[in-house]
Parts: sequence; structure tokens; C-alpha cells
Amino acid sequence: MQRMAGAHYFSPDPDTPLIRRQVEVELAGRRVEVTTSGGIFSPDGIDKGTAVLLQRAPTPPQQGALLDLGCGWGPIALTMAQLAPQAAVWAVDVNERARTLCRENAEALGLDNVTVAAPDEVGEEVRFAGIWSNPPIRIGKAALHDLLLTWLPRLTPGGEAWLVVQKNLGADSLQRWLSEHLSAEYDVDRPASQKGFRLLRVERSSP
Repeated sequence: MQRMAGAHYFSPDPDTPLIRRQVEVELAGRRVEVTTSGGIFSPDGIDKGTAVLLQRAPTPPQQGALLDLGCGWGPIALTMAQLAPQAAVWAVDVNERARTLCRENAEALGLDNVTVAAPDEVGEEVRFAGIWSNPPIRIGKAALHDLLLTWLPRLTPGGEAWLVVQKNLGADSLQRWLSEHLSAEYDVDRPASQKGFRLLRVERSSP
């Protein structure tokens, strides 16, 4: 994960100037131009971990609500919105600048099924058929665990979360921790490893 002078991508309000720049990337098999800036995660394009998630995760559910947890400028949310145009995609991030850019990118790509929000702006009643995330490991274990235990229980029965975590940043220990701390109705496994990253799946059993 990249460092940024004077700011962290998980800061609510970065202290660096907002200087927009255009970057060309491929999302859902489509070459597009997106807007990024300093003060957010991976401003130069799609980071390696997110690329692994986008390559290896299955097609998201076509109905219901989907969540990109820690959306940044939007690569995951924008991909889900294109692959599941009938679903309601929530792009959530604590970083206000990231939310601004994600919202602009969704609008520029004509993706009107994306709602960009701060964590406390998502109603308690919203439940998710799918969650995709490259979680912010560097916020520390306690904060990360709290984050995951806040959002993963909001999966609908039969819903799946796909998380990508770098192996040398604790992917295997996180898998064990999730297995131990989620209730028995959740199954945690590791369907894939690629380029030093683990792809973890959390599935909530159907009734």
C-alpha cells in the first residue's frame, strides 16, 4: 500500500491539496478514464491487491444491495456497478476526498446505480447480498477487526464477502481470526492466492 506525504488514505479529511488528474484503467473489461488525486489510496490506478480481487472474485449478485467497503476512487464499486446494473451498489469510505472522486467517476461513466456514502450514512436497515473489499490493513488490528465485525454481519443469508489481503500483512491470521469471531452461520475460506495476496471469502449460510 502506498504512503502519502502528510496524509493517509484512511484520513477523513486529507491535508494535501485536491489536484485532480486523469488515469486510464480497465474496469469490467472496458478501458475508461477516471479521476484521481493525492490523499487517497492508490491514486496512480488500480493497486495490485484490488486487481487480484477484480480478476478472481465471481460475478456479483445481480439483485439487491452490494457494498464496496473502503471504495477509494472507486475501482471496485465501478466494476460491480457495471457487472450488476440492476443491483444497488454502495461505495463507502471514511475519506471525504475519495468519496468525492468516486462519485464523480460513477457519474462520468453513467453508473446511476452507485451510491457513495460515509460509513454512518448507510442506514442500519441496509443488508448486502455481496461485499467486496481491499480492507485498510494499516489502520491497525483493533480498528480493522471492529470494521469487519461491523459490516460482515450485514450480509444477507446466502450472501458472500470477498476480501483481498496481502499475505505478508497478515492474511492467514486474519482468516483464522474471522473464523473464530464470526458466528457459526458464517463460513470463512481462502479460494485463491495470487501475486502475494490471499483472496478470502466469508459466506453467510442460508436459513
